Amino acid sequence: MSSSNESVYNFKIVLLGEGCVGKTSLVLRYVEDKFNPKHISTLQASFLNKKINVNGRRINLSIWDTAGQERFHALGPIYYRSSNGAILVYDITDEDSFQKVKNWVKELKKMLGTDIVLAIAGNKTDLAKDRNVPLDVAQAYASGVGAKHYETSAKMNEGIDELFLELTNDMVEAHEVKQAQNVALSRTSSMRRSQALVVDDDERSDVQLQDSPVSSGRCCSGGGAATSAS
Repeated sequence: MSSSNESVYNFKIVLLGEGCVGKTSLVLRYVEDKFNPKHISTLQASFLNKKINVNGRRINLSIWDTAGQERFHALGPIYYRSSNGAILVYDITDEDSFQKVKNWVKELKKMLGTDIVLAIAGNKTDLAKDRNVPLDVAQAYASGVGAKHYETSAKMNEGIDELFLELTNDMVEAHEVKQAQNVALSRTSSMRRSQALVVDDDERSDVQLQDSPVSSGRCCSGGGAATSAS
């Protein structure tokens, strides 16, 4: 992160999910406010940039849209490595796509631990009459893995701005918490080094006192003997 008069944050977001769940449509709707009713398969991955301003902070978002086809699954780590946030997308009419989200969550947590902010998006709410993934089930799962759940429709442009805005706010908060922890650790380390130096100086002083000569007063008596001889 660089800073001038106001903070500037650079965040990487990766979208993961099965093919045909609408990942590309979500990104295009958010970044360019466009929607293409024809399905376009993503080959490996693509990305778009979005600059926003949130509470006086300038945010640069690099949004990576990954391929959902199984043959590209092994490439996932290449794209989500070093990501600050991840959006796991499923189709609310496709139960299998929701189950696959669980696999991605496990993989992300295994690879990145708590260093990534998670959001789960149930897409295609315009097809709610064909829903096969109950909302309460999806919300309970998201809560259980420390993620927020959203319902979106790229076609109707519903829930998308909220999804990206809240994810961005959560990434900013996570970044600032980590910065504060690093500052605290640095101060603690500095204090320990200072204390070690003080103890070391005290030990050196003790050694010097033990090695210094002790006056016995014999020089004076020696002088007296010389006077008596005269």
